[in-house]
Amino acid sequence: KFVKHIADHNGVYTRGTVQGVILDMCECLVEMLLEGKKVQLGALGDFFISLNSVGAESLKAFTAANIKAVNVVFTPGTDFDGLIERAKFNPVASRTAQAATLKAEKEGLSTVDLEAAKG
Repeated sequence: KFVKHIADHNGVYTRGTVQGVILDMCECLVEMLLEGKKVQLGALGDFFISLNSVGAESLKAFTAANIKAVNVVFTPGTDFDGLIERAKFNPVASRTAQAATLKAEKEGLSTVDLEAAKG
């Protein structure tokens, strides 16, 4: 849906072209991150890697086995400035209420007891 959305905004590029560019970008992004590079995409933002590890008694004792997670960190760029001012917030039912409603619909019920759902 995201690819279609982009393609609909730029009539010049087909969905296939947009999807191909995004897939190639992801492949290259991973490659560069694994090379230890910070990837800067201008107004979109920056990507870099952080590691989670367990300690070792010395640098010599530290190996790849000490590394427990590799995380991709995204720092938003200027395109994301002022999101709070640009966002529109709409109230929605709680997850509990949504689940109770879905359950009632599946059971063919026409009402939902929200107090009972909150249990």
